[in-house]
Amino acid sequence: MPTAFITGITGQDGAYLARFLLARGYVVHGGMRRVSQPRLARLERLGIADRVHLHECDLLDLASIQRVLRDLRPDELYNLAAQSHVATSWEVPSLTARVNALAVGDILETLRLFSPETRFYQASTSEMFGNAGGALDESAPLRPRSPYGAAKAHAHHLTVNYRESWGMHLSSGILFNHESPLRGEEFVTRKITRGLARIAHGAGGPVLLGNLDARRDWGFAGDHVAAMWQMLQRDRGGDYVVATGVATSVRDFARLAAGALGFTPETLGEGLDETAVDRKTGRCLWRVTPGLFRPAEIDRLCGDAARARRDLGWTPATGIEALADMMARADHDALA
Repeated sequence: MPTAFITGITGQDGAYLARFLLARGYVVHGGMRRVSQPRLARLERLGIADRVHLHECDLLDLASIQRVLRDLRPDELYNLAAQSHVATSWEVPSLTARVNALAVGDILETLRLFSPETRFYQASTSEMFGNAGGALDESAPLRPRSPYGAAKAHAHHLTVNYRESWGMHLSSGILFNHESPLRGEEFVTRKITRGLARIAHGAGGPVLLGNLDARRDWGFAGDHVAAMWQMLQRDRGGDYVVATGVATSVRDFARLAAGALGFTPETLGEGLDETAVDRKTGRCLWRVTPGLFRPAEIDRLCGDAARARRDLGWTPATGIEALADMMARADHDALA
């Protein structure tokens, strides 16, 4: 049976990918930082916590990376671990750089020395593009506008460099935003669905949001992990944009999620004074808070996944309406 090692296996993408690989007969190993109480909630929710093999592997500790990879020598390695919150990256830029950029160099060099046949996937991100504009494909310029995006761009270039220099099977998935009921509550989509679910249950105040006009290409994480695996089944590594091709504003995502819970949102005010209330009850659903704006905003991110469709046969199965409905109902049911 093929073996796979997933860094960040306890996160949203790691959990969905682990389930995907287990269904295909893989022996799945995962790395996680040493903690007193392992956070296995996502793996448990998917019913696979007892089917994966967990190892202590701290990306800030080269020795632990070398020890695990030297012992396992997996057929495939998926590097999904990261400091993954864009807003937080301005608060901890040094940590973001070490985890998201420098650690990738340590992994690549460890593979080169001890397991060069391992096929490697690097989780790149649409945040690398910044405000490049247009329908973004693999040839679009990288203009990151956050410490998170800059660190990911560094790791992306490292992956390309190692592939071209050493002939290793290395791929980068330039994934646009991908969400699910397993998404952390610090991310705006889950913040919206969780907050609206609380309001629907008669608890909690309005959801506090920043730039409602920001538009993102939101897909379902369960769809996107399939593309990761498909990249490593190719004869050679490569770089692939993974996206739905549809950009939706934060405001419109909130409206979709509200509709899924039976609300009829009506917008009042403009700009920093904008709020939304439910027409039937008059309850305030969300309002703008200036402190939640990013230091450097990205107005719009929308991907062109033509190469993934052509080379991988990958297409997203879940549209934005179904995604918002799925997340909102899951949060509502969890509070019942």
